[in-house]
Order: sequence, then structure tokens, then C-alpha cells
Amino acid sequence: MRLGLTYDDVLLIPKRTPLNSRSEAEVKTRFTKNIPLNIPLVSANMATVTEHKMAIAMAREGGLGIIHQFGTLEEQVAEVKKVKKSTSYVIENPISIPPTLTISEAVKVMETEGVTSLLIKEAGELIGIFTSKDYLFEEDFSRNIKEVMTPRSQLITAEYGIDLTEAKRILHQHRIEKLPLLENGKLRGLITTKDIKRIEFWPDAARDEKGRLLVGAAVGVKDTIERSRELISAGADVIVLDIAHCHSDLAIQRIKEFKHYFPNIDLMAGNIATKEAARDLIEAGADGLKVGIGPSPVCTTRITSGSGVPQFTAVMDVAEVAKHYNIPVCADGGMKSPGDVSKAIGAGASTAFSGSFFAGTDETPGFIIMNEGKRYKRYMGSASYESNHEREENLQGIKVKEKLDVFVEGVSNLVDYKGPVREVIKAIVKGLKSGISYCGARNVFEMQQNAEFIQITSSGFEESKSRGRKLSE
Repeated sequence: MRLGLTYDDVLLIPKRTPLNSRSEAEVKTRFTKNIPLNIPLVSANMATVTEHKMAIAMAREGGLGIIHQFGTLEEQVAEVKKVKKSTSYVIENPISIPPTLTISEAVKVMETEGVTSLLIKEAGELIGIFTSKDYLFEEDFSRNIKEVMTPRSQLITAEYGIDLTEAKRILHQHRIEKLPLLENGKLRGLITTKDIKRIEFWPDAARDEKGRLLVGAAVGVKDTIERSRELISAGADVIVLDIAHCHSDLAIQRIKEFKHYFPNIDLMAGNIATKEAARDLIEAGADGLKVGIGPSPVCTTRITSGSGVPQFTAVMDVAEVAKHYNIPVCADGGMKSPGDVSKAIGAGASTAFSGSFFAGTDETPGFIIMNEGKRYKRYMGSASYESNHEREENLQGIKVKEKLDVFVEGVSNLVDYKGPVREVIKAIVKGLKSGISYCGARNVFEMQQNAEFIQITSSGFEESKSRGRKLSE
């Protein structure tokens, strides 16, 4: 009988480092075969963790957020679109309206789309721009926008294909915030000062070729192709086939179908925990493997089913197979501290996938809950009863009072409020850079090559803990 190990059972053995400072360590990696990231952190597709606010924050820091699938397809598509619209080098096909609308109608469009300006087109030609300044002191919202818009004759435009440096110069020279782009007189795009500022403020953000933030979306096994088609159309860069037990005939069939219909889109498949599963899913076409059967603090799979593999061993086993195919491995769950991320990477994972790290931050869905003077936010396992119940209520659009007959493999609880997620990310990345240094490596790849582990006893784990008393005590 084999011995299965968790992150608490091992330590990385320190080696001579070539780095002058831990800050020199490079943490760029891959999520899947063709999706590069600037930090190896991915927020989990959980209803209480990742919607558009979390996905935007993760991508801005260089990581990735996976929009959860526990709602309607329309809701998930809308979340993906919000991420893709948040930043770009050039806004292609910017929102435009005809000149026949009233101010009231135009304002409704702006509120619905979450924008502060609209381009006015007639017969495909740009004839003006309507911004919030145009109706700031307006009393009659029934007036036609053509009466108050800034006309084409007063607009500064540029040719489609202009580089950002030149666009920035024009915006500064004319003291304007928006630069419409034309091609043969037709409107093709828009560059804004807000987007340029965002690009410069987050230089390490994970972006696509158009400068938009990267975002992933999760799908289940029932409507894999149908849901994926809509999510990809909305701009999702990578799809995660998220199944509790992905080493199944049905999952393998879905992977093959996905790669048939969407050969140019990467598919991350999971969850698995064995070498055999890794080989079968890769040969079916998976571009990445997500590892973890039951290690999450809000998952009860191992208790309920008696099945699973301790996470450190699972990551090592899957990575051993995946490296022969050049397929990245994602370690999902079981990590309680930055040091566990270092151990996961050292064991062969290219990224760390987590809900618990990022739960309780400003960017997670839900309200801050006050209890006995402390602040909390909800954190629910995707297979918990509470998550299933809320999902059913959302789908039906009504309150469901009777108890649902569902199989439960998760729990729901409160976690401490943590503030902005960027602070959590910074702490984890600092820990990982330190881990890379201790491995005598310069980057993630060298860390995976150099990592050497030592198994420790429970006394060794206790020795690793901080034993000082808090000042408050």
C-alpha cells in the first residue's frame, strides 16, 4: 500500500541560490498549453469567489479568474463580457447609436452598457459623439441627441491601426479623452485615455493580443459544447471542464467533442488525482490538467465517499505524466499558506488554483457580515447544500422553501474579511519568490527541476509553526 502525502508532510530542502535578492525570482508560467500568465495564481470557479470583479483583479495582477457556472448561461456570458470590456488597447466595434434617439434613451443605453459616452453613426458614418457632459445641466431629456452631441466637424479622429504611442500624443495634444478610429471613413474602433492609464498602471497584467484582460470560464459535463460556444463567443480565453470526478468515459467524450468543435481554444480538464487519469485526459485532447480530489476546506468528498489522494502526492503523480506531453498541471486546493504554493510548484504544478486564498476579499460576491464586532464574508463549497439551494432559487426565480434532495460533498461557512485581493496576491507571490530562491532557482521552471523534498514528522510540522504569543494576548 502506497503512502500519500499532504503539503504539511514535506518541506523543500534549501539549496545554494544564484539570486542576489528574492525579488529577482521570475514567476511567469502557463495555465494551459497556450495560455501564459505572469503569476501562477488562479481564482476558483466558485459562486462565492469568482465573478467579473475577481477575474478583473486577478488578471490585472498577472493571474487568471475562472467565472463560475453556477447560474444561467446568460449570467455567465455577461460576466465574461464585463471582464473583456474592462480594458483593451483598442475598443473594436465601440458602442454606437443612431441620431434618432432622445437624450433619455441614450442615457439608458449608457447605464445598461456601463459607459460614459456613445458614438453616433448614420449609414455607417461617424457623425458625432454623445458624452455625459452633453446632458450635465440638461432639463429636457426628450430632446434629440443630435441637438446636443459634439458633431463630427469638431471631433479629433485617427486612422485605424495607429500605435498607442502616437494615440497618446494626439490625446494629450488636443486634451481629449476619446479618440475614434476610422478606416476608409468608416468607424472601426476607439482608444480612450482611461484604457491607456490602466495599461500603464498594470504593466504585468495578463492580456490577450488585443490588450484585453484574460478570463476563463467553467462548464459542466451536461451542456459542455452549448455553453462553451456562447462563452467563447463572449470572449472567454480558456474553458475549464470542471467535474468532481473527471476520469470518466463521459468526461473523455466531452473533451474530444470540445477539441473537435473548438480546436483553437484551450481546455483545462479536472479534477483528477492519478497518473492514469492524466494520461487518458491528455490523450483525449486536454490542454491542461486540474488536480485535486477533496483537499479543499469546504469539500467533504473524502469524508463522504472515502475516496481521494492526498494533494501533494496527487500533484507529483499527475505532473510526472504531464511533463512528458508538455501539458501544464494546476494544483487545485489543499493550500493554506504561501509555502504550500511553493511546494505545489516544486512538485510539478505550473499554477495554483484556489478559492480559500481569495475568499473573503473585497472582490468576492456578497456582502460583509458583522458578527460580534468582526467582519466576515460567506464561502461556500460548490457542492454544498447551501450552494445547491441558492442555485435552484436563481434558476426558478422564486424562493424554494422545501428541502432539496441533492447529494452533498461540501460545506458552507464564514471566513474573515481580508480587504483587497491584491494584498493577498502580493503576499503569496512574495512567498513563492522566496521558495524559488531557497530551491536554488531563478524561475518556476528551474524550481521544478531543482526541487528536492524531505518528508517530516508531526513534530517537524509543529516545529515549523510560529510559536510566539500575539501582542493582543
